[in-house]
Amino acid sequence: MEAVALEPLKVIFVGTGGGRFITSTQKRHTGGIRFIHGGLQIHLDPGPGALVYSLNLGLNQLSLGAVLVSHCHLDHYGDAEAMIEAMTRGGTRKQGTLIGPRSVLEGNGSYGAAISSYHKNIVEAVHEAKIGEVFKVGEATITPTRASHGDPDTVGFRFNFPRIGEVGYTSDTEYFNGIVDYYKGVRLLILCVLRPRGLPWKGHISTDEAAKIVEEVKPEAAVITHFGMRMVYADPSKEARFMQEKTSIKTLAATDGMEIDVARQINVKSQTRLRP
Repeated sequence: MEAVALEPLKVIFVGTGGGRFITSTQKRHTGGIRFIHGGLQIHLDPGPGALVYSLNLGLNQLSLGAVLVSHCHLDHYGDAEAMIEAMTRGGTRKQGTLIGPRSVLEGNGSYGAAISSYHKNIVEAVHEAKIGEVFKVGEATITPTRASHGDPDTVGFRFNFPRIGEVGYTSDTEYFNGIVDYYKGVRLLILCVLRPRGLPWKGHISTDEAAKIVEEVKPEAAVITHFGMRMVYADPSKEARFMQEKTSIKTLAATDGMEIDVARQINVKSQTRLRP
C-alpha cells in the first residue's frame, strides 16, 4: 500500500533583514515570513516592503488568513496595515485575524499603537498576544512565547500545524534563563540573529547565543534570519556553518525569497539568488 503524501508546510522568507540600517538600505528585504499550509496562509512580522516583496514572489495576499506582529518596531510592523487591507480586499470583506501584543494593538506608553483603529475594525478577529495563551487560525494553533527586547511586550511564537508538527520563532530577543523551554519539541526553530559571533547587542542574540539555544532545544533543523548590517557583512552562511558544526544540527541562513518545505523531512525547496 502506497504511503499517503504529506502536504508540506511552506515557510517562505519574504525578507531576511532587520535593524534600522538594513531597513533604511534594504540590503536585505524586511518582508517577514509567510507560512502556507493547504488553504491557510499566515504572514508573520511584515516589515517595510512586505506587500511588494510578497507580490514579487507570486504570493496571494487575498488568501491571507492572519497577520501576526511580534512587537512594535518598524522592521516588524511597517507593512502590517497594507497586508491587512489586502487580506480584507480593501476593507470590503470583514475577514482574517490580527494577532499582536499590547504595544502593537493599543500602545504601552513607550511604543505604539502600530495598527490603526480602522484596520483593527476591518478584520474578523483581533487577539492580544499574551504569553502562554493559545489561538486557533484555521487548523493551526498559535502560542505566544516570552521574549526579552526593547519593547517590553515583545513575544515570539510557537506554531502547531496538523500532521506537520511545531515550528518556533524567537522574534527579537536577548538570551535569558528559560528561553529554551518555550521551544523544546519544535521541529524547525527560526531565530532572529541580528549580529555575528563576538558582537553582542542588548535586546538581541548573536550567533553565539543562537548556537546555545539550538544546542539545548535540539530541533530537527534551525534557520537564522533577521540580519543586521554587521551580520550581513560577516556573511550569514558562514555563521550558520559555525552553528551547525558546534551543534551538529542542520542550520540554514535564510536568504530573501528562500522557501523551506516541512513535511516528513525539512528541505530547502527554492532559494532566490541575492542581488550583489
